[in-house]
Amino acid sequence: MTKPSLPELLHAAVTAVGGTERPGQVSMAEAVAEAVDDNAHLLVQAGTGTGKSLGYLVPALAHGERVVVATATLALQRQLVERDLPRTVEALHPLLRRRPQFAMLKGRSNYLCLHRLHEGAPQDEEEGLFDQFEAAAPSSKLGQDLLRLRDWSDETETGDRDDMTPGVSDRAWSQISVSSRECLGATKCAYGAECFAEAARERAKTADVVVTNHALLAIDAIEGAPVLPKHEVLIVDEAHELVSRVTGVATGELNPGQVNRAVRRAAKLVNEKAADALMTASEGFERVMELALPGRLEEVPEDLGYALMALRDAARTVITALGGTRDKSVQDEDAVRKQAMASVESIHSVAERLTQGSEYDVVWYERHDRFGASVRVAPLSVSGLLREKLFADRSVVLTSATLKLGGDFNGVGASLGLAPEGTAGDDIPQWKGLDVGSPFDYPRQGILYVARHLATPGREGSRTDMLDELADLVEAAGGRTLGLFSSMRAAQAAAEELRGRQDKPILLQGEETLGELIKNFAADPETCLFGTLSLWQGVDVPGPSCQLVVMDRIPFPRPDDPLMSARQKAVEEAGGNGFMAVAATHAALLMAQGAGRLVRAMGDKGVVAVLDPRLANARYGSYLRASLPDFWYTTDRNQARRSLAAIDAAAKAAE
Repeated sequence: MTKPSLPELLHAAVTAVGGTERPGQVSMAEAVAEAVDDNAHLLVQAGTGTGKSLGYLVPALAHGERVVVATATLALQRQLVERDLPRTVEALHPLLRRRPQFAMLKGRSNYLCLHRLHEGAPQDEEEGLFDQFEAAAPSSKLGQDLLRLRDWSDETETGDRDDMTPGVSDRAWSQISVSSRECLGATKCAYGAECFAEAARERAKTADVVVTNHALLAIDAIEGAPVLPKHEVLIVDEAHELVSRVTGVATGELNPGQVNRAVRRAAKLVNEKAADALMTASEGFERVMELALPGRLEEVPEDLGYALMALRDAARTVITALGGTRDKSVQDEDAVRKQAMASVESIHSVAERLTQGSEYDVVWYERHDRFGASVRVAPLSVSGLLREKLFADRSVVLTSATLKLGGDFNGVGASLGLAPEGTAGDDIPQWKGLDVGSPFDYPRQGILYVARHLATPGREGSRTDMLDELADLVEAAGGRTLGLFSSMRAAQAAAEELRGRQDKPILLQGEETLGELIKNFAADPETCLFGTLSLWQGVDVPGPSCQLVVMDRIPFPRPDDPLMSARQKAVEEAGGNGFMAVAATHAALLMAQGAGRLVRAMGDKGVVAVLDPRLANARYGSYLRASLPDFWYTTDRNQARRSLAAIDAAAKAAE
């Protein structure tokens, strides 16, 4: 039997999921197949509606080697495992004459721990050790969540938190889950044979396709101990998110509350001298943190340095003591000891990193209204780590609707540790960039309106002219507005102002769960939804409910953001343009994502309105505009209002 061609396979898969073949999808599948066959690297931008999941799954399954697919969002993981992969495998089975297996793999804390569930969670000293199911009042939200978890544990096949509907609070989940550091290990645990996390790992070892998330991919790269099974092909979907997810995993934090918990957990298990030393170090650290002011620390201050060294040394002593003592009077000693060890090891590793003071790290104080002050440390750049760990020994395909910024892939490539496309060299990963476009006719379906006449937004203060403009646009659109704001304060101010001016329902992020807000926004065309960062990327509402997307200003990082400002400064010191490499790239990525909320289906029409004149007037404006979909462009406010009114009238006529 002749080997089926890629177009045949793609046609079968697209038919199975009830989709329509797109030229961009075919181009993408061919490029992915070529990259995988040549053990090469590919960055591919595939606009909304291209069908990029099948564009990489079909050639990956056809290749026959093990593939890891890493995504940023839970929604895409679920879509792949529950919809795209089952249908694609069934469709390709007769042609490939084999049935590829697939599995989902997440970090250990995402799975229910049977030991915690049955033996109870070790609690902090002042709370005592208790059965959390007995202690939580059944009438309380926590008690109800825990009772539901106990019932669910008898039914679930996966133990995966995300398979529980409706979900439970983080507090409830923490009672019945463990981190990898807290886990007893399958061989030492009485429930090891039934462990959900271990079962997920075993399924992943034999699967042809393993679906995971960016965070686990980062842990696999950073910690050196392999978490993912060996694989020949890595596909990173939603790749525009990868750098921030890897940075998050590589960021360490210390705060007094966390240190105090570690002290309480360890004190009952070690000798008095070791416990007292950690307690004294903890108190010294807390005194320093009481005076901490938010901002970057170019050098670790002397008082913080002494406190950190004391913490590091005391934590090391406790770790040694924990390993060498046993106390049979402690109930469920192994679990209590493992939790204490995890807490103290975490303190030790961050304190050690801070006292060593690498030039490649950025250190800053942060102050949270609820949790007080913390000291944080993050890598100045993760590009070197990614270049070394991501692109060695396997073919890597990175894809997203937004990878091409300012007209090329080099900005995103640089953040991933890649030299400009086409650069040759022995130790330089070779890669290609491909933009397969979008099935949407952006110039006919959308307008990019820049409010050139408005005043340039300052750092603080109300923007009365912007609010007037916003109100006019919402009125012309008949509601139907997604408002994307650069800060929560700006979103709240706009919601308050418009609620006072007109009768259109205004939903505000934070007043309800995100899922509920998006559902209500989609259900009523007159409704507007205002919010900040997660809305720039997380809203998929095709149809007449979203015909106006407003951005209040260009979303540059805050000038006082310690990590971003340090990265910008580092680029400048190396002779580059720090503003363009860091701030403008950050803004371009967010704006491209935000503008992508407008056209989600072939029949969608609308306006993206940017209420910041710098997009039209500033030198970097052309770079940012080149990063957005190719909408018809105008700075004429009357034209924008007339177009919105016409789109609103057409939508009402069709309802």
